[in-house]
Amino acid sequence: QVQLAESGGGLVQPGGSLRLSCVASGSITIYAMGWYRQAPGKQRELVATITTGGRTNYADSMKGRFTISRDNAKNTVYLQMNSLEPEDTAVYYCNAKIAVLSYWGQGTQVTVSS
Repeated sequence: QVQLAESGGGLVQPGGSLRLSCVASGSITIYAMGWYRQAPGKQRELVATITTGGRTNYADSMKGRFTISRDNAKNTVYLQMNSLEPEDTAVYYCNAKIAVLSYWGQGTQVTVSS
């Protein structure tokens, strides 16, 4: 089992940037990692994933604006978010997945507003 802790959220103006971090309690080498988000009144949705080999996948609306990366030595996954829009306002969750096992962090709030 792995515990995940997200950080880096906050209030940012439209067009701004934020970098989210997700630190795991142990090695993430064997896990596919991902970021998801949930806006008020909406279902949780995929933001981006990264495989153990570093292959990335993004939701269409995030392509070109968000970048997911992982540092296995630091047990950490990052989400660099640029050109933020009010529609990006949500709680962002980190996920670690292997086979049928899936672990979630508590989430970090991102608010994009002027």
